[in-house]
Amino acid sequence: MGSRTALVEDLMERFPHVPREAVFKEDLLRGGVAFDASALSDNEKGEVKPKSYFIFSFDHGTLPELGEAALRRPPEEIILTGGPYDLRRTVVSVRVNPSSPYRVAADEEGLLGLYLDGRRIADVGVPPMPEYYRHTLANGKSVMEVAPTIQWGYLIYLTVFRVCQYFGAKEECQYCDINHNWRQHKAAGRPYTGVKDVEEVLEALEIIDRYDTQKASTAYTLTGGAITSKVAGRDEADFYGHYAKAIEERFPGRWIGKVVAQALPKDDVQRFKDYGVQIYHPNFEVWDRRLFELYCPGKERYVGRDEWHRRILDSADVFGARNVIPNFVAGVEMAEPFGFTTVDEAIASTTEGLRFFMSHGITPRFTTWCPEPTTPLGKANPQGAPLEYHIRLLEAYRATMDDFGLSSPPGYGPPGPGRAVFSVSSFMDSLPARETTEGTTEEPARA
Repeated sequence: MGSRTALVEDLMERFPHVPREAVFKEDLLRGGVAFDASALSDNEKGEVKPKSYFIFSFDHGTLPELGEAALRRPPEEIILTGGPYDLRRTVVSVRVNPSSPYRVAADEEGLLGLYLDGRRIADVGVPPMPEYYRHTLANGKSVMEVAPTIQWGYLIYLTVFRVCQYFGAKEECQYCDINHNWRQHKAAGRPYTGVKDVEEVLEALEIIDRYDTQKASTAYTLTGGAITSKVAGRDEADFYGHYAKAIEERFPGRWIGKVVAQALPKDDVQRFKDYGVQIYHPNFEVWDRRLFELYCPGKERYVGRDEWHRRILDSADVFGARNVIPNFVAGVEMAEPFGFTTVDEAIASTTEGLRFFMSHGITPRFTTWCPEPTTPLGKANPQGAPLEYHIRLLEAYRATMDDFGLSSPPGYGPPGPGRAVFSVSSFMDSLPARETTEGTTEEPARA
């Protein structure tokens, strides 16, 4: 292919059942996007909601390598519409890459657009600064630091433990930069609280609830690094669970409560449920046995792949299969030096995993791999996985769901192109638009 445009158009022609919006979205997520100065935010003092770095960096460079984008943060997300491909409203998480062929810039009239190979291919909307970001906690901390929102305001992302106890080359997941992201923010002098105080979380949620008058925020996710011993005297289930308990006691029924944690024994999973969590995400990361052992050495050492999967299935007895939604990192299957060398092999392996879980009524979801440069796999694979892999995965994902009669999982907002708000992969954009279990067919507020 002579240009990125030619590659994208070829894939849209070869896979017509995959929404064209998803093709562009996956390419932006896997390879990042550059920002002209005209498209950067004025951080928390501006009119645009800035990128919060809510858990990982999701960038293709370290902060010192991002230039002005490290000083004036880019927006948290962008919305693509219109252009020569007549794109429907598409929410995309921002992953900065100064060398990307995609660039966001303002035209002569000051209107933002997405440019590819020098051609404007879409209008760009940016999230307005929410009113709740303009207020601080009593101790001066910002709401964005304690309880940032993503997915166009749908999800409150509570990373209550900013580091992971799987530490070092022999334990850290080989694609994950959570520990580095913590270090780089501290080195840059940015506020980045390691363990968030439960009272601070509740105070931030009170501010969100007070000023989110349209009730755009519908769910919260409790997450952070794996806990192999204890944090603040609590094991993993009790540590993450006690936040849920406090939130549900203070705000009963206000949000859908979700927790991302390791695959824990059934008794621990029951504690999550007892604390008020509604959806459990015990992420399985990558399906292939050899790659799991190589790329998730800490999880293999402390739990093991087979036991991890058994615990996922057991958790369906506690939460119900539909409310167990394990994530995998789409694309690491093809990471050198150990990954699959052809798209066919990678898709076959991942589809095997999808069929395993979906045959039990469990619907996984996925995050599009961003090869962050401080991780072993990011260093070895700066281009990530081929775009064709990501497009074929969307096709295989929908087909497998259809085979088992499953629909879009709860807690992710509306499905369908032009309606989805889940921003770190296109799986919701690629599913049919239908009434969700959350009882809405409406789009969230536009920019």
